[in-house]
Amino acid sequence: MADAGITVASVGTALPGPPIDNARLGALFRSGPVFEQWIDSFIGTRTRHLAVDLDTGEIACTLADLGETAGRRALAGAGVTPAEVDLVVMGTATPDALMPATVNLVADRLGIDGVPTYQLQSGCSGAVQAMDVAHQMLSTGRHRTALVLGGDVCAKHVDLSIDFARLPPEQLVNTVLFGDGAGAVVLTTEPGPVRLRRVLVRFTGLNRPPGQSVEWFGMGDRHDERIAFHEDFKAIEESVPVMAGEILEELLKDEGWTSADLDYVLPPQLSVKMTEQIVRRLDIGDAREISCIADTGNAANALPFFQLERLLPDMPPGAKAVAVAVESSKWIKAGFVLEKAG
Repeated sequence: MADAGITVASVGTALPGPPIDNARLGALFRSGPVFEQWIDSFIGTRTRHLAVDLDTGEIACTLADLGETAGRRALAGAGVTPAEVDLVVMGTATPDALMPATVNLVADRLGIDGVPTYQLQSGCSGAVQAMDVAHQMLSTGRHRTALVLGGDVCAKHVDLSIDFARLPPEQLVNTVLFGDGAGAVVLTTEPGPVRLRRVLVRFTGLNRPPGQSVEWFGMGDRHDERIAFHEDFKAIEESVPVMAGEILEELLKDEGWTSADLDYVLPPQLSVKMTEQIVRRLDIGDAREISCIADTGNAANALPFFQLERLLPDMPPGAKAVAVAVESSKWIKAGFVLEKAG
């Protein structure tokens, strides 16, 4: 959807606990230096933050906890009170529970009431989908200020009692690839320097098998032998760089820009190695890459907010930025365009 005078007033993020490095995971998996070298060579992530205590197995914080912290930071950064928020939208693949929706828990804790709230169930495009919903609703003129949240906490899927050394590679990768976190932005119709010019969300998974699936177990199937996570890494490796290029090309075309006009690109953050592969395929000219994956791990719907947190303070007047996100569970193209007034 094209720009309708929507601006990004602020961003806030939250991470659980201290960073967990590869040596710590190597000790947990009883694999030592060989495991660390494998992560460095094939994943590239240096640290990630986890909402589970690796010593006790206890869940240290929830998505609602992180969303509250990120939301408070975003509101404070924008100088906006809870009473001034008239729309809340959240994107996540791992809500704390099926009901109540995590977005409503966060709104309650922040003191936001009497406004529309929406929670979108989606993977790595969920944060952008949440931005799209807020962008469209603000564009109607019926709302002025939106709090947009995104994040994921995979702690409920971590079982420290298993023998990690015996896991097949596809399950082991999921254990080291992901991290937990949350982020938030305040979008407003008030004038501001950073405009959210356009948001793109498009489902492209017709007749395509999922690239990723996450099971949700209930009382009736909690002892089922199905694994919680499944990824088709070959399909993801083949499809995501191509889709990322298509997203960037479409957003530039819609704006009437070329790659030479770009100052910043926020690429998909699957892993360090995958992001490097994607960026090599993108036509970004001299644009600066904004990535956070090496330090945060794949924190899914929190990632665009971590990228924005790094981008916004450095954007000079007139700078142009494009963010790209790919949802590989059922193949969604997503992205957004920012421009700072000059």
